[in-house]
Parts: sequence; structure tokens; C-alpha cells
Amino acid sequence: MASPFPERGLPRLRQIWRQPLALAVMGITLCGCSFDLGSLLPEKDKPQEAPKAAAPAESAVSAGNVTEAHAHTAKAQSLAKSGETAAALDEFNRAVGLDPYNAQALYGRALIYQGKNQHDFAIADFSAASGLNPQKAEPLLGRAISYLALGKVKEATADLDEASEADPNNAQVWTTRGQAYERLGDRAKAAASYTRAVALRPRDEAARSGLARVGG
Repeated sequence: MASPFPERGLPRLRQIWRQPLALAVMGITLCGCSFDLGSLLPEKDKPQEAPKAAAPAESAVSAGNVTEAHAHTAKAQSLAKSGETAAALDEFNRAVGLDPYNAQALYGRALIYQGKNQHDFAIADFSAASGLNPQKAEPLLGRAISYLALGKVKEATADLDEASEADPNNAQVWTTRGQAYERLGDRAKAAASYTRAVALRPRDEAARSGLARVGG
């Protein structure tokens, strides 16, 4: 994954689709995603990106709540990396309860929901994290993978198109985009995406096998 984050996350998800392509998508779901998503800053630090309707409520979050929420988020990230996802989820819940604009907590909680195949919950949290950080690829990629798990391929491709523009050097985005367009039957876009993924990460077996399937 062409991001600055270490390739750590939850274990490979259990099988929820039977098709080999679907399994390949789920295989990359969390293996390259870090819970410590430092680039997702709390919205209060970037007020120009805040949804206008949310500003009054956001201003009511006290500095003490923000500080405490950050502490719970850090603890949750550590627990998640150690595989203690139940305890991590509790900590992320506490963080979001204290500061609903904590994008790191929302994103981390979404990854846990995704790992538990609770994709509707994951999509809601990925959406919230993306709304707080509109130009970040990671929440869009996460939401796209949950959309794919639910069979919402068109929604997934829309997110992946946006993610590829936000971070054109993210190999995982391009691999997943290739798989999504392959499922739609658009071999040209799938091949183009796989080609870009292989160029960025030559040993990406999912991209290489996908490229072979679509004749790129």
C-alpha cells in the first residue's frame, strides 16, 4: 500500500463470498490499513472543511472532552493492533461519545465493524470520517470495500474513483478499483486500474492476477 502507514490491521476476514474475485477483494480489506491514521485530524483543527450544519454542535465539544477522547482513541488503536478488538471497540465508542468529530476514532471503529462483517455500521462511520476529511482516500477505500461486501458495486466504484483522485499513488485503491470494475464487467477500466496498481506495487499478486483475467 502506497501510504505512510504500516501494513498492520485485523486478520484476514472470513469468507463471505464464494467467487474467487470476491475473495481477493476481502483479502485486502484490512491488511494494509492502520488504526493509527494520523492524517485524519480532528475537525476542529480544520474548520473550513466542516459541514456547515454541524458547526454549532461541534463548538459545544469541550477541550477536556477532546483531550479525553484522544486518550481513548490512542488506547483503542493500541488494543486493536494487539488483536483485542472487543476492548478496542469499547474505547473507540468512548472516544466518539466524548467527541463525535474525532475522525481517527470513527475510522478505527469502522475498521472493527468491517472486520466483524457489520458493514452497515462500518459504512456509517467511514462516511462520517470521510465527511470530516473529504480529500482522504482511506475512509473512501474502507467504505468501498464494505459496499462491495454488500453487493453495492456501483457505490463502491464511485468511492474508488474519488479515492484514486485523492491519492493516485495508493496501490490498494487501484487494486480494489480494478476488482470493482471487473465485477461490473468493465474490463477496460479494470485493466487500467490493475495496470496502475502493478506499476505502483509490482509484487501485488491480486492486481497481477486481475490483470491476467481481464487481458490487460
